[in-house]
Amino acid sequence: MTAMPRFLLVFVGLLALAFGLELTPWAQAFLVTPWTDGVARVSGALMRMFDASITTTGNVIATTRSAFAVAIEAGCNGVEATLVLAAAMLAFPATWRHRLAGIVVGVAAVQLLNVVRVVSLFYLGQWNQQVFEWAHLYVWQALIMLDVLVVWLLWVRTLPRSDADPPLPPGAAPAAA
Repeated sequence: MTAMPRFLLVFVGLLALAFGLELTPWAQAFLVTPWTDGVARVSGALMRMFDASITTTGNVIATTRSAFAVAIEAGCNGVEATLVLAAAMLAFPATWRHRLAGIVVGVAAVQLLNVVRVVSLFYLGQWNQQVFEWAHLYVWQALIMLDVLVVWLLWVRTLPRSDADPPLPPGAAPAAA
């Protein structure tokens, strides 16, 4: 089996396994819910640096200044994006050291952008509910997955060349795919 079909097969298999495990009651209770509550706490703490009216309870971020609040739910907690990134890095041919480093840095990058997403949506929702819905459903969904793709592509570019890769002649550029 050539490299590309093998990568795709392993990637899809890992995704199916990861998404299946994520949906189990055990994973929801011990991994997903605490992760989601952590995203709310981190986002709330960041906002509290500039706005003392921000409160967090579990997965909910609110303000004492109005009745508006956001609840971070499945699909908005960055877990799925993180699973896609980890599956892509695990499926790609690389050393375990490079995979682990990529996953650690990549998860941090995805979650950092997800915190920006949560904070921006919280303030957008206070300003205009229609803009909030549009940004929540369309803009940020695409941006988070684009972030996963960019992080993965940057990680792939940092990998050392394989001994199986033929050296390029002097002055030659790699072929475009």
